[in-house]
Order: sequence, then structure tokens, then C-alpha cells
Amino acid sequence: MVVQIELSDDEVDRIFRALADTTRRDIIRRTLGGEASVSELATSYDMSFAAVQKHVAVLEEAGLVTKHPHGRERMVRGNPEAIRRAQLLLDRYEQIWRARIDRLDALLADEQHPNN
Repeated sequence: MVVQIELSDDEVDRIFRALADTTRRDIIRRTLGGEASVSELATSYDMSFAAVQKHVAVLEEAGLVTKHPHGRERMVRGNPEAIRRAQLLLDRYEQIWRARIDRLDALLADEQHPNN
């Protein structure tokens, strides 16, 4: 079954801008396995709580994580669906690349065997 996804250029830009940072990728990794509070996440990094909040905000804007209140805490949860959409986008680029390589291979094979 082929699943079609359509992301706007802005959505793609937000996703890959968010994924371009090591800390944000680590936050996603941590929160895909289970939710964590922003406070818990902040203890894992050598940066201020506010800096971690900004990283989470970038991820949330890209749709890669969701936040919800739990008492006085803000809980962060990775969004597997958004990760899947990003993977499908990368898969499309890979298909384009592989098709070009296949055409190049065919062209080179024709040149090596011109009488066929």
C-alpha cells in the first residue's frame, strides 16, 4: 500500500530545521520511548531550562513532539506519525536517486555493449 503524504515547503523546512540540531534529535529519541517533562529533559543537558524549552518549542512547531499539561509540569511526547512522514519524504528522494542511478547503469551498459 502506498501512502501519499503532502507536506508544504514550509512544513518540510520546519521538520528538517528541527532535525538539524543534535539536542533536538536527542529530545525526540528520549520522548519517542515515553513522555518526559521539560524539567526532566532539562536535567539531561548542559544548558539552561529556557534553552531546553526553546528546543522543545522548535520541535513542537515542526510537529515532531507534542506537549500537554500534567499538573504543574508540561509533558513532552514524541510524535511517531511526524517521524513517519519525514521518513516517507526521504524515501521519495531515495526513489528519485535510485531511478537516476538505474538510468545511468543502463546507459553505461549500452555503451559497453553497443551491438546488443
